[in-house]
Amino acid sequence: MTDKIDKYLTKKPFITKKNTKHHQKNSQKPSQVRIIGGQYKRRLVSFIEADGLRPTPDRLRETIFNWLLADIHDALVLDVCAGSGVLGFEALSRGAKCVTMIEKNIKQIDELTKSINLLNIHQNSLTLIHGCAEEVLKTLDTPFDVIFLDPPYSLDLWATLLNGIIDSHLYHNDSLIYIESDKPLELCVQGIDVTFVKRTKIGQVYAGIIKINARFIKK
Repeated sequence: MTDKIDKYLTKKPFITKKNTKHHQKNSQKPSQVRIIGGQYKRRLVSFIEADGLRPTPDRLRETIFNWLLADIHDALVLDVCAGSGVLGFEALSRGAKCVTMIEKNIKQIDELTKSINLLNIHQNSLTLIHGCAEEVLKTLDTPFDVIFLDPPYSLDLWATLLNGIIDSHLYHNDSLIYIESDKPLELCVQGIDVTFVKRTKIGQVYAGIIKINARFIKK
């Protein structure tokens, strides 16, 4: 059964109405992660405690955006499994033209909405989509310059989502895809023709930048 897909286009101000009548006194306060560079440097974004939701740590994030230094300005960016949204917000902070975020957890959608409001992000800069990434990819039709692919490790979705990106032609010949995993990256892309542009291992996390070798054909 296909998950319902809701699209949130950011506006100024971006406000989501929320029924707080039955707010529980013991509800857990969201955690926060700090943006480390660019326009929004030192600003905080919120995220819930949920299985598989783990913001990319500062040290690795700095490495990623050093890798993308020459490519992020004016880039069209897709954050496939947004989670905290910190990779997408970091991209906007460092000059990306527009970011599209996909997030399945509706409670985390609420936190992303709050962060968008706090950062005062305009509607032309960010599109927030609620839905299952595998299904949402089928609805998109714009090639992206930079794609962040960091799904919950336990779901083992790397190959599925990469194939979705290929099938929907969401890349071009120069697109860069960031991939993050708890296992060697070769195991994440088995059966897919890619080139590793950059890679590293920090602690137990494997990370890298890849390019898809299948030649892009415009739809």
